[in-house]
Amino acid sequence: MGETEQEVLQLEVDEQKSESPDTTEEPEGTTAETLSVEDLVESLETVIAERDDFRDSLQRLQADFENFRRRSANEVDQRISQGISRLAEALLPVLDACDAASEQGLEEVAPIRNALEAVLANNGLTRIEALGVQFDPQLHDAMSFETGESDDQIVVEELRAGYRWGESILRPSMVKVSGG
Repeated sequence: MGETEQEVLQLEVDEQKSESPDTTEEPEGTTAETLSVEDLVESLETVIAERDDFRDSLQRLQADFENFRRRSANEVDQRISQGISRLAEALLPVLDACDAASEQGLEEVAPIRNALEAVLANNGLTRIEALGVQFDPQLHDAMSFETGESDDQIVVEELRAGYRWGESILRPSMVKVSGG
């Protein structure tokens, strides 16, 4: 191809460019030279890092909130249980009075005592078994000891009933122990 043909082709390309409107407009104040690929990649990496930081912060915040919610629920459950436990402990003298009345032959109080004990038992109160079991200082308060034939210390008499609330001891049993 000769020089004149190249010039003609170049003129045709220039005419087409001038006739067709430019669809890619550059933002004001920027040119193709100022926005290089490296700048765009660096800008993208910065935005990605910020996004990752925000996501990590959000995940930590969500985890903290879930932990707070669990702790709050546990605290509420513990406070309710402690309140019921204190109420049950306050009612133990009423059970003792009912037991004493029954021992005096007043059988009319037995239904009241049984109903009260049933309500408390449904909420976690259990009576500590004492008669005929091995003496346990965590469960029993020994009021007197008798020497016996056995080396084992066995509870022979319960002077006052003891009660548990769940796993904790509300009141140990007052007992008489026989044995070594």
